[in-house]
Amino acid sequence: MAFQFQVPQFIEIEDKIFGPLTIKQFIYLAGGAGITIILLTFLPKFLALLIALPFIALSVALSFYKPNSRPFVVQLESMLHYFLGKKLYIWKKVEKKKTEEEVMPKEWQPPQLHVPALSGGRLKDMTWNLDVKKQEENDKTSGI
Repeated sequence: MAFQFQVPQFIEIEDKIFGPLTIKQFIYLAGGAGITIILLTFLPKFLALLIALPFIALSVALSFYKPNSRPFVVQLESMLHYFLGKKLYIWKKVEKKKTEEEVMPKEWQPPQLHVPALSGGRLKDMTWNLDVKKQEENDKTSGI
């Protein structure tokens, strides 16, 4: 007996509850409108609109603005963590003071190379081996 279940699709898309708005969008816009109404009732109109304008812009950005296909809330949260959190610097370059000898050496000397010394007997053996190999190569090419 096999059971068939429906697998939910579109799980990353939020449900539209208030017309074309999701619940989060509605709460952000309602919060911005509520702050604006409170400011308009207690302050003069010009001053209230001047103070309410950043709240309106923030509520609209939180509702609809998606930089890099991510909600603005995520970017705002990351920005607050950066500004309020501790900053750890891993590497700072420290200049070393150079001594006089490092800046300008007294005398330049070429590097010393170690050349192994060959004894007379060993040198003769090496030349004989080279001559023999050369003779063998010549014999092979001439067909002897």
